Amino acid sequence: MISILRRRVAVALGVVALLAVDVAPAVAGPAGSSPAERLRRDAEAIRALGVSGVQARAVGPGGREWVAVSGTAELGTGRPVRPDGYFRMASTSKTLVAVVVLQLEAEGRLSLDDTVEHWLPGVVRGGGNDGGRITVRNLLQHTSGIHDDLPGYTTPEEYYQQRYDVHEPEELVARAMAHAPDFRPGEGWGYSNTGYVLLDMIIERVSGRPAHREVEDRVLRPLGLDQTRWVGTSPVLPRPHARAYELFGPGAEVDVTEQVPVDHENLSWVTTTRDENRLFRGLLGGRLLPARQLAAMRRTVPVSAEVQLLWPGGRYGLGLVERPLSCGGSYWSHEGGDGGYITLNGVTGDGRRSVVVSMSEARGDSLEHVVEQEGAASALVDHALCAGGRGAR
Repeated sequence: MISILRRRVAVALGVVALLAVDVAPAVAGPAGSSPAERLRRDAEAIRALGVSGVQARAVGPGGREWVAVSGTAELGTGRPVRPDGYFRMASTSKTLVAVVVLQLEAEGRLSLDDTVEHWLPGVVRGGGNDGGRITVRNLLQHTSGIHDDLPGYTTPEEYYQQRYDVHEPEELVARAMAHAPDFRPGEGWGYSNTGYVLLDMIIERVSGRPAHREVEDRVLRPLGLDQTRWVGTSPVLPRPHARAYELFGPGAEVDVTEQVPVDHENLSWVTTTRDENRLFRGLLGGRLLPARQLAAMRRTVPVSAEVQLLWPGGRYGLGLVERPLSCGGSYWSHEGGDGGYITLNGVTGDGRRSVVVSMSEARGDSLEHVVEQEGAASALVDHALCAGGRGAR
């Protein structure tokens, strides 16, 4: 998610297409038109910003689906976007990690009030950092104060130099420990990818297995998410997929599809709009966590002023974001952005209505473009979830 603030892409216009499971006609209509038509027009609005590839899938009560695609999967070819294309899950995987931690808590194998020092002695130390004061809950909710200092590229040259670099978790944590905390644990909110690196390490210490194996057994298999895969240090995605692009500035757009994610344990998941819908519907529908743990996941705090630019009115729980709906109530989500793939999602509180929109370009050359792209995708999510009337908490 933090890469959303650093890197977004915009390139040329593409070919527009529509696929709708209910075979709705692809004709213009008013705001009150069918869910399929509204989804199509919202996908086109994102494409019109300069985003070359968009795919969106909305699911209503009873499992009825509407799918829209807009643009091209590869610049210069006119190849259409596939509605079943893979994309990098990026920070949406934080929801997967949080679910595993809360399942372990439900089993009595750890407590959310355990300190990092308890599970990882001596790891969070130096620069004023103290793992004895930071809890598992702080890590999950981004209230630890741990400063984020993950490697990343900001120019085309840096991308080509760094795209195959492999970073181990201990290295990523050590980078953060070279900085003073941003605030005392529990006294602020600051998005920290490093906090989730530490959670992966805690999961492995508690379970004796890598975190991605626990995710596979505890989340993917129970929900039948067979299109969600951990690719580790592989720089490529399964087929089919749209190429991903990043705009670094005027005249500097780069195909950034091929790269090793910085945190390959946590951020090396690829998925589809079908699976991401199933994930959030299953989670909010109570299929992954006991009621007490799901309630804890949904207890939120306000996000920082910086992130409010992207999530107006947003609040953060335990690996889960709450955002207001224009039709009343709120929805739950966790977007992800990395390597040109930007994905927003949402599900109503009862798990009955959901939507996922994945964009294969990131407009990261200015804050204005970042907020513009985020706003258009957020509008698509809001419209899809409000299609049935008042939102559900």
